[in-house]
Amino acid sequence: MHPLLRLSDEVEQALWEGRPVVALETTAINHGPPYPGNLEWALALDRAVREGGATPAMIGIAGGRFVVGMSGSELEQFAATEHIPKASTRDIGLILASGGLGATTVASSLLIAEHAGIPVLSTGGIGGVHRNAPITFDISADLMELTRRQVAVVCSGAKTILDVRLTLEYLETLGVPVIGYRCADFPAYYCTSSGFPNPQRADELTTLAAAIGLHWEAGATGSVVVTSPVEAEDALDGDRVERAVQEAVRQAERDGVQGAASTPYLLKAAATATGGRSAAAGRAVLISTARLAGRVAGALAEHQAAERGADRAPGSGRQTAGPATCGSE
Repeated sequence: MHPLLRLSDEVEQALWEGRPVVALETTAINHGPPYPGNLEWALALDRAVREGGATPAMIGIAGGRFVVGMSGSELEQFAATEHIPKASTRDIGLILASGGLGATTVASSLLIAEHAGIPVLSTGGIGGVHRNAPITFDISADLMELTRRQVAVVCSGAKTILDVRLTLEYLETLGVPVIGYRCADFPAYYCTSSGFPNPQRADELTTLAAAIGLHWEAGATGSVVVTSPVEAEDALDGDRVERAVQEAVRQAERDGVQGAASTPYLLKAAATATGGRSAAAGRAVLISTARLAGRVAGALAEHQAAERGADRAPGSGRQTAGPATCGSE
């Protein structure tokens, strides 16, 4: 096991037995509604993953370790503590050295999930290319980390505030597959469609799981992005959100808002424009993707078990290094 990992007994046992596990980031909790609403979100995500048939593994940083599978008391601590720093990949070393708390992003959660041997991560929406990136070069670290980790990311597309067209172009350049599960359109977080199509589509979980597994078995080193939109009744009006974001981008330029401050600034503008409905929509996004991630993890575990069985079959002519042990790299 990686020396910086601290796995809960439940997660460690599930991994040891080859049962499906889903990793969850903690930034969505610490930068969601105020306490205790954020704790309710965390517990709802836990239930959603279990409803999907998998073991949830909420990931955070505490006491100089990567905590994978946070206990109830740890979730309470994370939810109740204000101003926990966001821990992307560039921030990990200093937060670990401080011994304090860190809320993981998609990028850092990918790294930690791979260390732990968890092949599926759930998030509401991935980061991507920001709208003013041709000038600012503001591109999320999520995209680079997607090229490095063999972890499937189940999400509702990219955040609405991003330049979706450029994000999809960049993912194509990086060789990261984007597969819509039973959806033709690439979602935009709490909007069912970004106006752009998913590059690929799968309508059956078995096909999706095989595509993920074979992508890695073929030698590809990066992630697979799986998209699924929020339910229509929970979604926000895309045109209304788009108008609000465009105006917020212009205002941010006038106010000199840039870098890490851009995302919360633009999300706040979207919340204001929708009369606060974005919070409820965001919760619905997180829960729907977590539930689907549980199902994807189960299908992937079955695919991998079948592949191991085929490898062991007499006369198969296939070579295998055997099943990975918990926390292997």
